[in-house]
Amino acid sequence: MRNAGKMNIFTVCMMTVGAVVSLRGLPMMAKEGLSMIFYILFATVMFLIPASLVAAELGGAFSNKGGGVYTWVTEAFGSRWGFTAIWLQWIQNVVWYPTVLGFAASALAYLFMRPELAANGTYTGIVILICYWAATVLTLAGSNVASSITKYGVVLGTILPGVIIIVLGLLWIDQGHPIEFLQGGAHIVGGHPHMRIFPHFTGFGSVAFLAGIILLFAGVEVHAVHANEMPNPSREFPESMFLAAGIIFSLFLMGSLAVAAVVPADKISLTAGLMQAFKQVLDAFGIGFMTPVISLLVAFGTIGGVMSWVGGPSRGLLHTARQGEIPPFMSRVNKNGIQRNILLIQGGIVSLLAALYFVMDNVSVAFFVLSAMTVTLYLVMYILMYAAAIKLRYTRPDLPRAYKVPGGNVGMLFLAGTGLIGVTFALVVGFFPPSNLPVGNPVLYVGLVAAGMAVFIGLPFLIHSFKKPEWKQTMDD
Repeated sequence: MRNAGKMNIFTVCMMTVGAVVSLRGLPMMAKEGLSMIFYILFATVMFLIPASLVAAELGGAFSNKGGGVYTWVTEAFGSRWGFTAIWLQWIQNVVWYPTVLGFAASALAYLFMRPELAANGTYTGIVILICYWAATVLTLAGSNVASSITKYGVVLGTILPGVIIIVLGLLWIDQGHPIEFLQGGAHIVGGHPHMRIFPHFTGFGSVAFLAGIILLFAGVEVHAVHANEMPNPSREFPESMFLAAGIIFSLFLMGSLAVAAVVPADKISLTAGLMQAFKQVLDAFGIGFMTPVISLLVAFGTIGGVMSWVGGPSRGLLHTARQGEIPPFMSRVNKNGIQRNILLIQGGIVSLLAALYFVMDNVSVAFFVLSAMTVTLYLVMYILMYAAAIKLRYTRPDLPRAYKVPGGNVGMLFLAGTGLIGVTFALVVGFFPPSNLPVGNPVLYVGLVAAGMAVFIGLPFLIHSFKKPEWKQTMDD
């Protein structure tokens, strides 16, 4: 049953902006110079808008069932693929933790007034393990600390530093300081410097960052389910999404340009780039003592975000336990009702992936390898989601869709088809080492990304092949 009228355009718009906007993506986009405009626009048009509108239709159609992407894909292709979809949504989040905590570790290095630590893999790996396991222990204890930290972390750790870096970037330009993306980002045409808006395509490696930037926009399907809570979903939800797309595009663009204006592209660290820009600008304005304060806010916001996610997506996996999709030992909960075994397995995988920071020479490369691995997993889930939306239009035309993608079946084919093209292209380029990062051995890079994808996509099929009828009955034992 539809719970209409509780959400307005602005509320859904802000929920989407909050789910997508993240400071950790600014250095990756800034490294592309003015080409970032193409990347952000591509991600908005080819991913953000199709994913949110398609997920809104699916969410409204199955609002009485819950289960999110598991239910959507199961209804279209059966429980094997439904389980694979929810598994991918969970496991990509597990692979994501070491990347976002690597960003937090870099911010903390500036808090300790030791910026060089941001490039130290051992330091980064240790901080990831300490922060992640602390968050896990608090989650297992049923603590409310995570929700409190998250509530203030979004405002103090994401919005406030984001606004500050944009303002500082504008002041930097206004006071006549050199604008770095105009120094090194131009190429010569007819004897004159000419800025490049489109990437200089010399192979898939030259646009490899596209996969990482697409990842920054992922997760919109989580809030799209609220479309059926709007008074007039068919009109208001698209309006809220286009408004959110405009805000997200503007914030990412202005924040990235601020970093790119201050730090030369070849010097931008994927993990520490934001703090590099803060330090340089604050030092130039004679207020360098504020750097540790800003770094504390950024780290606080990032760690708070992780704490809110540690227990969240794994609840989705626990939902499949009620359907008997996973072995009973994975569905065990502790006295606080927290999914103990799933969280411990999750922690083991995070610890293993964090080891990449210990063994790889370049922290930015380790960060990007994990980002590429994350995005390949998530994009496969989106392929399943788009395919399910198209199929259900034909096999289940009777579904009570609170919001419906306009244009009939042709409209759905066009929109979901656009999304499929976008995610498939990003999936392909994700396997190519970026030409502007010192990846070392390209074969090792491709091998790590491919192995991660093969293992993490193969596991749900392996688990499903051992599925037994009694799993469902023994879930609560």
